[in-house]
This record gives sequence, structure tokens and C-alpha cells, in this order.
Amino acid sequence: MNSDYKALFDNFTFKNNIQLKNRIVMAPMTNYSSNSDGTVSDAELDYYIRRSKGVGMVITACTYVTPNGKGFKGEFAGDSDDMIPSLKKLSDTIKNQGAKAVLQIFHGGRACPPDIVPNGKIFSASDIAAEGSSNIPQALTEDQINDIIIAFGDTTRRAISAGFDGVEIHGANGYLIHQFFSPHSNRREDEFGGSLEKRLKFPLEVVDEVKRVVKSHADESFIIGYRFSPEEPSTPGITMKDTLKLVDELSDKDLDYLHVSLMDFWSKPRRGVEDTKTRIEYLLETINNRLPLIGVGSIHTPKEAKKALDEGVDMVALGRELLMEPDWVEKVKEGKESEIVTTLSKKDQDKLVIPDPLWKKLINTKGWLPVVD
Repeated sequence: MNSDYKALFDNFTFKNNIQLKNRIVMAPMTNYSSNSDGTVSDAELDYYIRRSKGVGMVITACTYVTPNGKGFKGEFAGDSDDMIPSLKKLSDTIKNQGAKAVLQIFHGGRACPPDIVPNGKIFSASDIAAEGSSNIPQALTEDQINDIIIAFGDTTRRAISAGFDGVEIHGANGYLIHQFFSPHSNRREDEFGGSLEKRLKFPLEVVDEVKRVVKSHADESFIIGYRFSPEEPSTPGITMKDTLKLVDELSDKDLDYLHVSLMDFWSKPRRGVEDTKTRIEYLLETINNRLPLIGVGSIHTPKEAKKALDEGVDMVALGRELLMEPDWVEKVKEGKESEIVTTLSKKDQDKLVIPDPLWKKLINTKGWLPVVD
């Protein structure tokens, strides 16, 4: 191994004494490849086997907590106890490769395609369509909101029963938790909307419910993380200032980690604060060593991963890199970083063990990966 990259392979220990073998995390990535009944498919299991050996922790693709929260065709389900055996297959598969297994839990809100949810009805904080969409959601009632909060706890209990090492609450990327935090999608005038503090209520109550369930059903070794997006381009929309308030609140919630969702790790704020520092710098200042931060976004090379750690994050997450090069971690560890594949060859689907639905997305979505013949 190149000694410059030794820090990537240092152990990391959470406050609950759970230890990761290195600082590299597989980022959560939707793969569109589950069975029609919501169970995890064999193709998905093979996909995770291929990518779980080197990393210290795998955060799975998201699973929906209620039927009306299903966000993608081919998404595996976490909304019923009937799914526990399916979820156990996934957790066992990841853990058998030597990585910790964390289940990402979510509700798609207004981002759900109407044709895959019950009665074609989509829901959000308010009846405001996403920018560029003609699908107008129904505003959730307070009873429905409370039911969804409970559902996040129920899916956490299933994750515990299925043997996962933890859950990650998906509060990023424009899905329901994000929608409640956003002044674009949340125009409510009750206790769940209006001021910044009221827009925080739903995300923080989900956190509290997940923590309550973990305290009742798991031991202290169970990990709870939270993923967030720092800003959104819409007006009105989440600003960096808003997010620093969210992060400050979350940092006092006794979670195990925060996970920022970024396309570019080194990007600077759009609005709300001065652009003299990167978003990561602002986040680390706000967290102030209260809990670990996972960084992600355009980290391709081991040199970039090491630079990200040097910036102060505790772990780095790789997504697209592990799609193109499942052996990224092993090659760096063995001093073979020059052999890391940085493009996606149309001939390599079998070699890369990528299920058909995901493969078609990767090949046909321009700009996501550098695809070559």
C-alpha cells in the first residue's frame, strides 16, 4: 500500500464501540432490481456481494416504510413484517463479506411515481408539486403524519430483527423528510410548518421515534445515521443557513453519524451564508466534534479520498466509483491504484455484476457515468 493512503484504512470506532475496518463506505444507490413483491432479488444480493468485501460499511439502497412511500420501480420493501426474511438475506449477504450493514429507510413523498403507489395518490407536506412536475400531491393530515412517523419506527424494528447493524434515516434528495424541511414543499400553517423551527418538527420526530424503537428492541451497538442535503436550488428553498440549524439540532440528538449528500465534496454554499468556505467546512464547524460526518461527492481517486479525510470528515462514501470498480478498496490497499477502472464499458455488465434494470439506467442516463463501448 502507498503510505500516503494509510489513513483510509485506519479503523473507525463509533461512540457505541462498534468498529469499522476502514474509513470507506459504500454510498446508498438505488438499483431498481427488486422482485415485484418487494423482496430483495438474487441479482441484488449478487450485486452487494461484489461490492461489500472491501468497504468498512455498506449503506443499502433505500427501503420504503409505507406503501404510499415507494419511490422507485424495483425498490425493495420494508413496510411489513412479511419483509423481514427478505431484509435478513440482504443484511447477512453484506455482513458475510466483512462490512457493517446499514439499512436506509425512507418515504418518497411527492417524488413517488403515482403509478406505483396505492390508488395513484401521492402525498407531501403540502399540495405543492415539485419543480418540473405536474403531479400535485395531497397534503398529509396530522394523523397521517403521525402514522408515517410510527412507520419509520416500525421499519427500524424490522431492520433490527433482520440483523442489520443500523439504519440511516433518509432526509435528503427531495424525499418526504426533506419536503417537510423545505419552504418550497412545506407551506403548512400548523405545528408541522411555517417557521424554520416548525419545519424541523417532522424530521426531528422521526429521529426520536427511531431512537425510541432502537432503545426498546436493540442494544447499544445499533447504529443510527441521518442523511441530508445541504441546499436546494428552488425559491423558496432550503438554504445553507437553514441546514446549519438542522445539523445543530441533529448533533444534539445522540445519533451515531451524519451523512451529507453532495455531488461535489468541495462545493461552496449557494446562499444563506458567505461563500468563503466550503459546505463541508461550515458543517464541521457546526457539528463541532459532537458526532461523525460522512462526506461524499466526486471523490474518485484515493488521493481525493485522503484529501477529504484531511478536511476533517470521519469517513468517505463512494458510489459511482464502486459501480465502475467494485475492487476500488482492494486495489488501493494492495498498491494497485493505477489499475482502478474509471469508465463503464458496455461489455462489462457480467464482470461488474450489475442487475439488468440498473445496467439499463447506467448505460442510458447521460452524464451519470463515463460510458465507453
